[in-house]
Amino acid sequence: MSSPFDIADRLTEAYADLDPLEATITGIAGREHLPTDFSPDGHHARADMFRTFRKEMGAHLGHDDPVQRFAAEVVTGWLDTRLAEHDAGKWTWDVNHIYSPFQWICDVFDVMDKETAQGWSDITARLESVPFMLEGFEQSLRVGLADGRVNARRQIESVIEQARESAGDESRFVALLEEAGKAGVDTLPVADAVQKARAACGVFADFLSDVLLPEAPDADGAGLERYRMGVDRYIGADLDLEETYAWGWEEVRRLREEMDRTAAQVDPDKTLAEVIELLETDPARSAATREEFVEFVSAIQDQAIDQLDETHFDLTPEMKRITVNIAPPGGPLGAWYVGPSEDWSRAGSIWYAPGSRQSLPYWQEVSTAYHEGFPGHHLQVCYALAEQERLSRFHRMYVWYSGAGEGWALYAERLMDELGYFEKPEYRLGLLSSQLFRATRVVVDIGCHLGLPIPVDAPLHAGEDWSYERAVDYMEQIGLQARDVAESEVKRYLGWPAQAISYKVGEREILAMREAARSAPGFDLKEFHTRMLRAGAIRIDQLWKVMS
Repeated sequence: MSSPFDIADRLTEAYADLDPLEATITGIAGREHLPTDFSPDGHHARADMFRTFRKEMGAHLGHDDPVQRFAAEVVTGWLDTRLAEHDAGKWTWDVNHIYSPFQWICDVFDVMDKETAQGWSDITARLESVPFMLEGFEQSLRVGLADGRVNARRQIESVIEQARESAGDESRFVALLEEAGKAGVDTLPVADAVQKARAACGVFADFLSDVLLPEAPDADGAGLERYRMGVDRYIGADLDLEETYAWGWEEVRRLREEMDRTAAQVDPDKTLAEVIELLETDPARSAATREEFVEFVSAIQDQAIDQLDETHFDLTPEMKRITVNIAPPGGPLGAWYVGPSEDWSRAGSIWYAPGSRQSLPYWQEVSTAYHEGFPGHHLQVCYALAEQERLSRFHRMYVWYSGAGEGWALYAERLMDELGYFEKPEYRLGLLSSQLFRATRVVVDIGCHLGLPIPVDAPLHAGEDWSYERAVDYMEQIGLQARDVAESEVKRYLGWPAQAISYKVGEREILAMREAARSAPGFDLKEFHTRMLRAGAIRIDQLWKVMS
């Protein structure tokens, strides 16, 4: 009988065959030229494959070997989540602002090889398949339309805008053609493929605008059933949502008070708002160019890796490689991380999408660098990737719950504060603003999706009901984001139920695990971190078992 590791190896290859885009993003080589089938047939084929492997892997949940048993538990949990989503019909309605097939189809080119002739051949082939992928996505959304399941109007309007931009003269596809020219490859095939991709985006935008949008509901909230499905997908724990909502408000109040105290260390004669205005506008505290910003973040990463290697974490040479990049135009604003490829030939990378801003203030970016890069996402992903003896291949390459993943990254920001790395009060103010931003997400996300009231003692819109506009006000005035970023953030939350709360909820759980571990004799912080990192970004309920 095959072992769980053997089954996981076969599952990895089977899934990569049926979703080549996800394989490329994850870092599994060999399918870079192939498309993913987003049609109903494609979704059903993946679900059938998941069911087959779930049955086979489920037979090993009582395996005698703890390593093999852990592999079976992690993979079956992942499969159960995906099958529940498929059976609920998520694939028939899920077109959203930030994380749906349209974004995957466009974003995959960011991480593809642009250094070799083979890489450009793969890019050209995949560009030519964009019409096929978008047509399949349209077919799936038509199934939802026929069943009366259409996502909220605001989500569809956002993707229409993104698709129009991708079809335009300044799209990310046009930027690819410019890169091909700089790389010295034959641009004629690339140009033809780019034109096909742009045209397909235009056709898809027309479908969304003319067919789907008129049937879309105005209500933004997902409701309790879809929200709990999101909690299972992104956190993997049984969560008391009303308690979590109340706790989120407590965190908002606590962090606002601490920010006031820290702002006084920057300038005791200014209010918090005045200090932030100073930090946002002072040229001496900002990068004048995007190149200067990349250098600043890269230096932060280099210092942290150099100083924490061996003392707090044990790093291989591959783990020390990380790049900092400005994302091409056309996508949502923000920052994110992409892990290294399975063979480590592609380094881990931090990506920033600053929108139209040219001058980029530093005060919030130190904590962001630690979150997205080292010792946040980059360290966690690299540790799991290196654990070939303890974690199955499927676990290393595909299993990612943001409760543990984003929770660790937010915890990493706090850890760097505990280790003294926010040497300027303005940088620590940035750390606190990051924490406040995530706490505000908790109340906005749960409140908007479940229709819970804003408390009567809240700092803004007290006693009122949530709306998109009020949520944007919160992310701007309480979460301290620029208005355009706040709008993008709220659209993200409304289209991605429960993902936004995973950061603070995950950090809360990790801190609780650390507190529980401290009560045991012989507690060692480095050993605690190593044990957690070696488990990977698994379900929170499974992580508790590992750390207990």
